[in-house]
Amino acid sequence: MTKKICDTILDAIGSTPLVRINHITRGQISATVLAKVETFNPGNSIKDRMALRMIEDAERAGLLTPGGTIIEGTSGNTGMGLAIAAVVKGYKCIFTTTDKQSKEKVDALKAFGAEVIVCPTNVDPEDPRSYYSVSSRLEREVPNSWKANQYDNLSNSAAHYEQTGPEIWEQTDGRITHLVVGVGTGGTISGAGRYLKEQNPNIKVWGIDTYGSVFKKYKETGVFDKNEIYPYITEGIGEDFLPRNVDFSVIDHFEKVTDKDAALMTRRIAREEGIFAGNSAGSAMAGLLQLRHHLGPDDVVVVIVHDHGSRYLGKMFNDDWMRAKGFLETSGMTARDLVTQGMSGELCSIEGNEPVEHAVALMSQHDFSQISIMRDRRLVGSLNEAHLYAQLVQNPDVKREPVESIMLPAFPFVDASTPVDLLSTMITSENPAVLVRDFKTEKTFIITRSDVIRVL
Repeated sequence: MTKKICDTILDAIGSTPLVRINHITRGQISATVLAKVETFNPGNSIKDRMALRMIEDAERAGLLTPGGTIIEGTSGNTGMGLAIAAVVKGYKCIFTTTDKQSKEKVDALKAFGAEVIVCPTNVDPEDPRSYYSVSSRLEREVPNSWKANQYDNLSNSAAHYEQTGPEIWEQTDGRITHLVVGVGTGGTISGAGRYLKEQNPNIKVWGIDTYGSVFKKYKETGVFDKNEIYPYITEGIGEDFLPRNVDFSVIDHFEKVTDKDAALMTRRIAREEGIFAGNSAGSAMAGLLQLRHHLGPDDVVVVIVHDHGSRYLGKMFNDDWMRAKGFLETSGMTARDLVTQGMSGELCSIEGNEPVEHAVALMSQHDFSQISIMRDRRLVGSLNEAHLYAQLVQNPDVKREPVESIMLPAFPFVDASTPVDLLSTMITSENPAVLVRDFKTEKTFIITRSDVIRVL
């Protein structure tokens, strides 16, 4: 048997295996469930496919020339694919990412010689500090540079139309009935989904979304609702804008999965199936279980495993991190109990362009010790009375300045199952409150130190 020799590592991209899921679905789903394990790519993720395609299309178009610099806003996996190709082809790389991403992802990019700039997560895409905006600014400032723009560069979905979709069709002998994909840039689900539907229009394409993202509501109503947007922990899926690569006509249904369910399932995939998968695979598998009643014994489901678990060792695979987020089961009263028993209040907020004196009046009127700051109905910061007092003492005229000029970071969201004794360690002088989202009522509640004291 002749062994294939790759001229470069780029020739090893693609042709990843389908692996049967045996334990997680047992007694839950009668259909055949197969994982498309994209961790076998050189960069351990599905993003290698579209990274190479974007570079080659840019080269053909004359947008990327010898000695050039590749710039991109990336959570890590696309950056890895671009960085590997850049090493082989002789390009430099500058990547921007968010402070939500795991340290392992950033370190991996640096290992390939890339420069990485970390930007804040909780800002609008148009904000000059966002990782989208910073990458666009760098493209203007850095000579002989090209921004890959994975969200709007249609070479992304083209790669999956030409590679991933045909592979799945061939590997299942055309028997696939459902494709399940976590949706971020939208390239994988739109490209592979379009190809598969061209072969069989009856194939269902299910997109997995996360709470805090706009995709599901936009698909179902056509409304881009900023009220849907708030910080979330799940990595690799969901967005607060609409990338061009998301073809909503290809996607039959979006299913939302909580941060906790995604994190717990990510761990289960490793422990029950022996597949070391990343966070988005946990979301996809959890979403599939939520949709299990739509499946029958003759169905063949393919779930995309986007990336490798090694990039989440400090998060989903770390017990201390899971415990700190309230994702590991404990006994006793939880944040949900505080909300349902009326022991915490519904979140009150003020727009960031309102003057500080309006915030003072609102806090006094309701006897609040802290308040959240919004911009275009999106949580962007917070204000507490201790900080407000210090600012007013230092400069009484600050009361006429906009609230956002003195705001502190936004209060963090916690899962509703977080135990009260853990909340007590999370609420500090620097972080005087946490937020809980009630998905059924679409309301957000604030839990303060006094709320915890009452039950402790």
